[in-house]
Amino acid sequence: MEDTVWKRDEIESPCIKVCVVHPAARICTGCLRTLDEIAGWGRMTAEARREIMDRLEERRPLLSQRRGGRARNRVA
Repeated sequence: MEDTVWKRDEIESPCIKVCVVHPAARICTGCLRTLDEIAGWGRMTAEARREIMDRLEERRPLLSQRRGGRARNRVA
């Protein structure tokens, strides 16, 4: 089966089909876009998409921030 959705003459989507929203950062862990960016992607201009694409890697460190875990819940 061929995926023709991303074969159009426009800036490609950064989607890698790993759609999981990071609970703290509120961005997709696959493509690094916000929910608003994902929802509006089809209506954005090429310039708006390029601006988002240029900033995506800056968001990656947000995904490595730990939320706590067992050490946070330990009573001293």
